[in-house]
Amino acid sequence: MSMALAGPGRPTPSRWSVSLVARVPQVTTSESAPTAVLPVAQYVAGLARKRMAAGVLFRDEQGRVLLVEPSYKPNWEIPGGAVEADESPWATASRELAEELGLGHPVGRLLVVDYVRPQDSRPEGVVMVFDGGVLNETDVVGMVFPDAEILSAGFHTLADARDKVKPLLADRLAAALEAVEQGVTVLCEQGQRIA
Repeated sequence: MSMALAGPGRPTPSRWSVSLVARVPQVTTSESAPTAVLPVAQYVAGLARKRMAAGVLFRDEQGRVLLVEPSYKPNWEIPGGAVEADESPWATASRELAEELGLGHPVGRLLVVDYVRPQDSRPEGVVMVFDGGVLNETDVVGMVFPDAEILSAGFHTLADARDKVKPLLADRLAAALEAVEQGVTVLCEQGQRIA
């Protein structure tokens, strides 16, 4: 929806308002008939909910990716986790680095935004992957796993990673490595690059 805000015959900002009717935003002017407006709480309650997660891609000098071995599931992951209430995805990434690896490492630019359809009784979601930059083997050896959530961590080629992670994450990792190489942010759906 677009609306010109200045000029002859056009409403000025002080003469128009946004109404929420039947979950669809409607623009009305002071000259038009009043419309029924849903209370904000009712409108918000009708909006779709999406889970969100954030992860961090670390690489070594050879371009291998850092994977962590969780104690609570069979597949390896990249550092990261679920975005909590009132938390930004980049804050999640930083928090998870501290919780999982004992790292106070800054989170870099956004590499991947991946839309994930509902699966395995989980609702649809959005996963973001941020750039953690390049680490060396000494950095990994010095990692501390403070909460026993992570058993180990190590660098793996993308081919080796495909044997350790779920296929969806393997595809997302490939997209993230492309994003690093091309200096862009990649949009994915189910791990498949769409833009």
